[in-house]
Amino acid sequence: MIDTTDKPSTESLFEEAAALDVAGSPSGAQAAPPAPTGAEAVKAKGRKKPKKQVRTVPRGRAYIQATYNNTIITITDPQGNVLNWSSPGRMGFKGPKKSTSYAAGIVVRDVVTRLEGAGLKEVEVFVKGVGAGREAAVRALNANNIEVLTIKDITPIPHNGPRPPKVRRV
Repeated sequence: MIDTTDKPSTESLFEEAAALDVAGSPSGAQAAPPAPTGAEAVKAKGRKKPKKQVRTVPRGRAYIQATYNNTIITITDPQGNVLNWSSPGRMGFKGPKKSTSYAAGIVVRDVVTRLEGAGLKEVEVFVKGVGAGREAAVRALNANNIEVLTIKDITPIPHNGPRPPKVRRV
């Protein structure tokens, strides 16, 4: 004969399962709430993101890259660390409107307004390229109360350059 005294019956197993709650702890004990994750964890702990410190830079450099299709303005400190930049595409201009002198003026105004906290007063301007926004960007810097100390053209010029294409025969 088979000994069944040490095996629990199925009825006793169901009774034990009913005694346990959903969290798996015995009835009467409370389960801990789940730990917060992501943004909830930061909010729960009361920590804030450290505020970005604004540096005061009275003198800097303005790099104007004026191509046939776009004009990119970058303002840096004297060491070359970028303080701010902008382009006509960032301002909402599309297609051929990006290369206009009007777009270059709007871009300079945007960069200067975002740099108001830095206390920028004077810049050395480095112009690169042959686009239409070239002169307009320099004039816009002066119009937005930024004193232009020097203007230097850093457009790359080929010294004889690559070999020209062969003559086309029709």
